[in-house]
Amino acid sequence: MEQVTSKQPINGSNKKHQNNINNAFASHYAKSMFIAISGLAILTFIGTRMFTHVDLNLYGYMVGTIVFLGGFFYRFIAWGERPPTKIMIKKGIKLLFRKSTPKTSVDHLATYKFIWNRGIYRWTQHVMIGWGCLLACAVTFPLVFSWMYFTMEENGMYTIVLFGMDLMVVPADGAIAFLSYNALNISAIMVIIGVCMALYRRLKNMQARAEQQLFYDFLPLYLLLFISITGLLLTVINVFLHGKGHYVMSLIHQFSVIVTLIYLPFGKLAHIPFRPLSVFARNYREHYGEKEMKECKVCGTEFVSTEQSNDVINVLGTNNIEFNMNDGFNLAELCLPCRRKYRIARFSGSPTHQVPVKEANQNAKG
Repeated sequence: MEQVTSKQPINGSNKKHQNNINNAFASHYAKSMFIAISGLAILTFIGTRMFTHVDLNLYGYMVGTIVFLGGFFYRFIAWGERPPTKIMIKKGIKLLFRKSTPKTSVDHLATYKFIWNRGIYRWTQHVMIGWGCLLACAVTFPLVFSWMYFTMEENGMYTIVLFGMDLMVVPADGAIAFLSYNALNISAIMVIIGVCMALYRRLKNMQARAEQQLFYDFLPLYLLLFISITGLLLTVINVFLHGKGHYVMSLIHQFSVIVTLIYLPFGKLAHIPFRPLSVFARNYREHYGEKEMKECKVCGTEFVSTEQSNDVINVLGTNNIEFNMNDGFNLAELCLPCRRKYRIARFSGSPTHQVPVKEANQNAKG
């Protein structure tokens, strides 16, 4: 009894110590924000050589980025706490080192091969918008937090500084310097082309017109278009108008960028930072699909992995949603065509789901 009593304070103190660590933050959101902001501060401290090289003209972008991070973590954590998302992320992390992960990452994040089946037009517009935005972010954020900046020597040489270290010295009139000067202009042109293609399709395609909403579908495109145009106008003002009106246009451009950053986590553009998780979903489907496939209880077609079917049933149970039918199966154990026909059968009273006829678009791609 004495031994048990003597051990209790030790276990209790360990548990109390763990609770103190876990309870240091009010929520997962607060913890994620603290880590992100602390990481930004450390990287900025290093990149600016202990804050000795800070461009105050970019202060507004910095504030907008921090607000964006707050919104992003709020949206991501709210999404990540959902039972199906938890399963996908947990199993996706375990499968991250599959041999097919590099190829899947390239297809989903670089070449957008998954959109190719929808047509070369839509693929081109996604490539233009996606890579245009990525290029702009790759240039803008290092400049905003002073991780990267440029200096010009009197001898006409151009020095690119990264995290306080001279990365390379190139001629001011050379190709590398030209691309560095105009990286944002190039990204703006790419985004303008992609956005105009998307707007044209959404205005001309009858199916797209029927499905589009002004604030959800068109507003993000208008914001990207406005940012790109005002950014190009800054170059036009500096080159052709000798800087006349630069201050006003820079404020307009900065304001548009800040508004878009604040809006981004809560609108349709949120799929851009969420896109890498598509690799998790693809690995999940491929890995468990190779193990065992689930046969439809009605037509016998293998339509999904057994693991995914079981996960769907478990998630529905977690949310207190039951789809156990009187026929002795769960609705999630039917393929989509049979599921639709079974619902019709419940309303009509006729066993339409037992008719062995496939739908015309059952195996459609895209």
